[in-house]
Amino acid sequence: MQQNFARALQRVLVYEGGYVDHPQDPGGATNKGVTLAIFQRFYGASMTPEDLRAITDVQLEHIYKTGYWNTCQCDALPAGIDYVVFDQAVNSGPGQSAKWLQAALGVAVDGGLGPQTMAAAGQRDPVAAINAMCDARLAFLQRLRNGALWQTFGRGWQARVEGVRAAGLQLAAGAAVSPGPVPVAADASLLPSVDYEIVRRGSHGVWVEKLQEALGLTVDGIFGPDTEAALQAYQREAGLTPDGVSGRKTYQALGLIA
Repeated sequence: MQQNFARALQRVLVYEGGYVDHPQDPGGATNKGVTLAIFQRFYGASMTPEDLRAITDVQLEHIYKTGYWNTCQCDALPAGIDYVVFDQAVNSGPGQSAKWLQAALGVAVDGGLGPQTMAAAGQRDPVAAINAMCDARLAFLQRLRNGALWQTFGRGWQARVEGVRAAGLQLAAGAAVSPGPVPVAADASLLPSVDYEIVRRGSHGVWVEKLQEALGLTVDGIFGPDTEAALQAYQREAGLTPDGVSGRKTYQALGLIA
């Protein structure tokens, strides 16, 4: 619903970190979940890390509304469902979020939010849809690398998903949902944090292996043309920029980092 964007964004930002400038990231710095590459896409190539560090509320809202909320047509979704879909899109990509929504609605799962999906969203019990989406999201996270990542990061991942579920159900019931106080899910001690390595064609090593395993490829630790093609295909499917570079947003969508 249109009036829910502002409070949905406030809650999403509870889970997104502050300013980080990873030295190996060709996309540059990240602030409040916005990478320098995304910032430049919206506001021009002249934008610098310093500009990103000083991102305004107006700029931040424009990026999140245009890149995630509008992409997932959240204005047309029922209250509660809109927020859950939005948070999923920010964390795992609009394409993956759309698929979780479609599966919850019992329609064809193709990642496209067409008339059939939107009509079904208006007819489905929002409580059932929200629970189904959150359950699917948790199941996805639990399966990553055959459950190995869940042993390390599961507590934080589950805390975020359950926080999103609770807020979504409140919105669906017509209850007011405040962005504060910060829920336990946003406690930094509960959120997975990994010093990741940005990889692209020509890279090699353990993070290429992690990427290949997550993409279901033969794991050899060498980022060649096959890995690049598979990564670009995944990025397109997930609603990410298909640049063939695996950085924060791609790892986040794959569930390899928070």
